Amino acid sequence: MKKRLILIALLIFSAVAAQAATRVEMKTSMGTITLELNEEQAPISVKNFLAYAEQNLYDGTIFHRVIKNFMIQGGGFDKALHRKQTRPPIKNEAGNGLPNVKGSIAMARTGVVDSATNQFFINLKDNAFLNQRGQSPSLYGYAVFGKVVAGMEVVEKIGKVRTIAKNNQFGDYPEPQVIIESVRRVGE
Repeated sequence: MKKRLILIALLIFSAVAAQAATRVEMKTSMGTITLELNEEQAPISVKNFLAYAEQNLYDGTIFHRVIKNFMIQGGGFDKALHRKQTRPPIKNEAGNGLPNVKGSIAMARTGVVDSATNQFFINLKDNAFLNQRGQSPSLYGYAVFGKVVAGMEVVEKIGKVRTIAKNNQFGDYPEPQVIIESVRRVGE
């Protein structure tokens, strides 16, 4: 009887913990994507992403880089291609055990390991080479902090948009533009 009660308590705790996962809806000009963020394994990246979302700083940004069969990247530029103001860069959490697999969302960065700010990307396929494989900047990896739980068909549709070279700055720029209309926590 005691073991049964413990088992029931564990099941209830697991169900409550699963429900407590933070979810956000990303409304785009091509449809809605629901993301589940992993605060346990990527607390710094999730806190950073939510800070931008809660201040509505992703509203009106675009997916400015789309590479077929690889990833879609956004959050850093508005529709007029002006770079959005950022908060200070965050610590790279690429060693958190979350892999760059199809449907995962990760922080974009420069060649500097701890340079991620507001830009993110969603993987269109398993991209193991983006996982942490060493300590040098080229091997450090890209920090996954969540996954798509609804709307993967929207992600894939964005991933098939025609791209062009634009302004000598963007080599994989989607045309027509794909706009991020809003990013909001689910249930708020």
